[in-house]
Amino acid sequence: MTKRHGYSVLGALVALVIAVSAVIYGTVAADDGTPRGTLTAGRPHRDSAAAPASAGTWVGAWATAPVGGEPGTETAGLAGRTVRNVVHTSAGGTSARVTLSNLYGQSPLTLTHASLALSSGDGSAAADAETMRRLTFDGSTGIVIPAGGQAVSDAVRLTVPIGADVLVTTYSPTPSGPVTYHPHARQLSYVANGDRTEDTTGTPYTEQTPYWRYLTALDVLGNDAAGTVVVFGDSITDGITSTVGANHRWPDILSGRLRGALENGERLPRYSVVNEGISGNQVLADGLGRPAENQSGLGRFGRDVLARTNAKVVVIDLGVNDILRNRRLADPDRVVAGLRTLVRQAHARGLKVVGATLMPFQGHRGYTPAREAVRQQINALIRAGGVYDAVVDFDKALRDPYDPRRLRPEYDSGDHLHPSDLGFRTMAETFDLRALEGAGQAEL
Repeated sequence: MTKRHGYSVLGALVALVIAVSAVIYGTVAADDGTPRGTLTAGRPHRDSAAAPASAGTWVGAWATAPVGGEPGTETAGLAGRTVRNVVHTSAGGTSARVTLSNLYGQSPLTLTHASLALSSGDGSAAADAETMRRLTFDGSTGIVIPAGGQAVSDAVRLTVPIGADVLVTTYSPTPSGPVTYHPHARQLSYVANGDRTEDTTGTPYTEQTPYWRYLTALDVLGNDAAGTVVVFGDSITDGITSTVGANHRWPDILSGRLRGALENGERLPRYSVVNEGISGNQVLADGLGRPAENQSGLGRFGRDVLARTNAKVVVIDLGVNDILRNRRLADPDRVVAGLRTLVRQAHARGLKVVGATLMPFQGHRGYTPAREAVRQQINALIRAGGVYDAVVDFDKALRDPYDPRRLRPEYDSGDHLHPSDLGFRTMAETFDLRALEGAGQAEL
């Protein structure tokens, strides 16, 4: 064999190794490690082929926490019905994907058809027909999600604007209950009989619902944001008393503030904001059931914060239900120890943690002077700087200056615990956007 021929063979071998390595790398890089369900047969819609590799960053555009199994769906689930969830984006992109959950299902959830589209903008179930995309799962139009599991769709090519209403629609032909849901959406979604997944008129969607069902995340790929802020809290974060359909929860307004500041040229992190609030949530205590409904902050932090796409900062506003829902007097040291555990977990993943003081609740049916004393003790520990990387003082911003044990009347929704729309806006405006800068500390 000539010397030149030897070099040719060697060059061909090197080229082959490089090509094989590229295929392996591409396959691994495309798998983010999220558990997927079992695929069902089907060919993708011509407009919904998985989006090709593209420049940009995956971030959370919207998210919600699974709370429990929907009452009344234990046996049949929503068999033979189409669910159209309406969600609002905090980031834009050129491709999108969704996460669907069967966490509280006791049997496999079969979805034979799913779609994603932009809303027509009229508040109904109608979609912008040009944006309708059929969702696939590893190339299949159907998916079987095992009980307790979740599935992430393939990415679809679609320009998703910031601040858009997006329709995520699923159809299940067979019983599969109970339905995993988020009950206090503060957003109307829709249900239709039969498979109406790709209907754009909205006419078959004759039933309105205050719930989000199955859907727990919408991610986008683009250059609009470089990371995700996860707001982790209870009903105050969930926005339980905010105006339905208006996106007046305080994380929504925080997202708008951050976007406006960036548009004005302020040097701040380009982050999206997602809401992982659950009404009634506690730091320490789970709800009933297996798996636990309304799982404790300690129990759900890994799923609802650490597993969120490209999370950079977590904002924690949690603890008031540990005071109000404890039959005995809550131990402030235990509550704060639980919060510090969350901080350590966040720091281990490189997340910065911003924490909130607990707002007053005198006048609420659960108020007692002893419980007020516990709130004051927790707030004192938070303000002292030994819990979080940075603190936002919601208590100081919303309390009545003439009676600090109460919310200011204009910030009170009327139940003396949850803010009004103006109160939620004040919370977001109190937040120092510079607190989003920097990485979490290794240890406090």
